[in-house]
Amino acid sequence: MEAGSFVRNPIPWTPKSPFRRRIDSAFPRSVRVSDSASSDGGYRGPKPTRDLVANWVSKNDDFVRSLPIYVGGTSLLAVLFNRTVSGIAPVADASSSQSRADLLTLGLAVTNILSGLVWLSVRPKTISMVNPIGIECQRINPQLPTPVVSELLWIWESLSDVTCCMSLVVVYDRSCILQIGFAAESSEIEGEAVSVDAITLMQGSLYQGVMKSGVQNYLANLSLYPGKSELPFLPLNTQFLSEFSKSES
Repeated sequence: MEAGSFVRNPIPWTPKSPFRRRIDSAFPRSVRVSDSASSDGGYRGPKPTRDLVANWVSKNDDFVRSLPIYVGGTSLLAVLFNRTVSGIAPVADASSSQSRADLLTLGLAVTNILSGLVWLSVRPKTISMVNPIGIECQRINPQLPTPVVSELLWIWESLSDVTCCMSLVVVYDRSCILQIGFAAESSEIEGEAVSVDAITLMQGSLYQGVMKSGVQNYLANLSLYPGKSELPFLPLNTQFLSEFSKSES
């Protein structure tokens, strides 16, 4: 579950010219494929390249991780077998070139075995999608013009359709103008979502860091970040957070 947040420098709210949507004319929401293109063979664009080695490794992850153990174990047995059948004394002799080569091979074999054990013990943690613990809400500033409300709702619909974003908060001019999606449930009023305190949020380290850097802030594991306490309005099991800052010159 992802939560998105948009923050912006305070600027005058009333625009000089009426806001018009230009996205519908430039980027239609529906795309139709002509009958001639589909009858001739369908999609003719560039095909994505496939890395056969990478695909094989991803499908055989356990075998690839344990492969150094097999190689090291086989090398170790081969050295011991060669030492046994070659008639060389089992005690290593520093003056013998064969003994020095066997010791080097044993060291490499043990290194391979240890590397395989490390590969098996260290695995990337997969984050699965969870159901948010909270309630759904939709709070929009009543003073917003109708075109702005329509544009904000279109943004939310686009994010929720193409991503796993479950919550969206927009802070503008020191006030929260949009809180939509899932939110934490208020402990005081049953069935009521926790409202966004824009002033407190702007005083926190998360907001200040985004405004200072001017770039997107992405927290991949929000549960390990101490600044999670600054976001009491998000569901308790929010997995990660994306923050965006937009300023005007």
